[in-house]
Amino acid sequence: MGVLVLVFLYGLLTFEVMHRTAAAILVAGIVLILNLVFHFMEYTDMLNGIDIDTILLLMNMMIIVGILGKTGLFEYMALRLVMSFKNKPYRLLFILLILTGIVSAFIDNVTTVLLIAPVIIDVFEEVGVTPVPALLGIVFASNIGGTATLVGDPPNILIGSMANIGFMQFIYNLTPIVFINLVVFTIILPYLFRKWYREYCEKLKHLDDEVLYKKLRLIQEGLDEKLLRRAIAILAIVIMLFFLEDVFKYPPAVPAMIGAGLLMVFVRKKLLIEDIMNFIDWTTLVFFMAMFIIIQGVQGMGLLNWIAMNIMGLTTTKTGLILVITWVSALLSAFIDNIPFVMSMIPVIKSITATLGINPLPLYWSLSLGGCLGGNGTMVGASANIVVVSLASKLGHDISFREFLKYGMTIMVLTVAVSTIYLLARY
Repeated sequence: MGVLVLVFLYGLLTFEVMHRTAAAILVAGIVLILNLVFHFMEYTDMLNGIDIDTILLLMNMMIIVGILGKTGLFEYMALRLVMSFKNKPYRLLFILLILTGIVSAFIDNVTTVLLIAPVIIDVFEEVGVTPVPALLGIVFASNIGGTATLVGDPPNILIGSMANIGFMQFIYNLTPIVFINLVVFTIILPYLFRKWYREYCEKLKHLDDEVLYKKLRLIQEGLDEKLLRRAIAILAIVIMLFFLEDVFKYPPAVPAMIGAGLLMVFVRKKLLIEDIMNFIDWTTLVFFMAMFIIIQGVQGMGLLNWIAMNIMGLTTTKTGLILVITWVSALLSAFIDNIPFVMSMIPVIKSITATLGINPLPLYWSLSLGGCLGGNGTMVGASANIVVVSLASKLGHDISFREFLKYGMTIMVLTVAVSTIYLLARY
């Protein structure tokens, strides 16, 4: 039954029968009706599947990014980057992608892409080409980079906590392959978007320096320096608090709420509260809530546990288990939330390794790499994907489910294949 629900949902999304938020609400409603008939979980448990922390994080980061955008900061940074790398198009793209990957290793992916996406959009609009390939690039880089550390992606936090694996063990075992994947990805991206890349290189080199300097002067004259200094100081505080999450054990929504609250105090005389609320993409937030209900329902139907328990029946060798766990995790994470799947798999790995008497660590690294990198496969594979797609749509750059699938699945298969070779060679 869970399979049919997911097939129906992805059919609606792939063929764009209706807006993705409408599709998610419809399927969430179907899941709730099925629960009334078959009663596979309590109604309150179904609603508890909505990750309020993620919703609050998104909402408050949208406010922060919206207010920062009003200061002119993103436009100024974009123009500076264009002027600095005017004759080095690949280097500009490389720096943006690698920077995204590195930041994502230490700050959650949603926050990273919310901060970097506006700069990306301004950079490529300044050049005169569509920012869509670059936006897809930072999403892919973010999901790859987030795999590198214990705090980079929620599945890693779960694995570290439930399997008692430390921060430095993640760095030692996963950071090398994440770095390799980032480099491979940045090399292949221009080939994936060949036509766009040629146009981007041509237009960047032929931009008029005098026009760029005039634009920069106009932006500098229009900057509210007092507000900008305060906004940057608050953003620095928020980022510092993100780094301290693991020490003080508070959820990531807390720093975002503090930052959004302080910024709203400082801009109260310049922006109406109604204008600030318009920075929030409510359509995206509703989509997330509906998707959380669907995934909670599918989990309640027993689909994830059934998959996890049947993996042991496929193979009992270490090599076979690495292959199966890596690829099953990747494929499932492309279509469903990787958090419940990882939670289901951790006790299974403990049982398998205890029964077979093998070291569980290689299987945990397989689960991490498959679960995190699989998020690149589809538009709904990771929260950061939906955030960037929605932000792009709001600014007039639509990315369809099929377009994301075409490039995302290519990157997913490539990076998971490279990771598989690494796992087999090292362990």
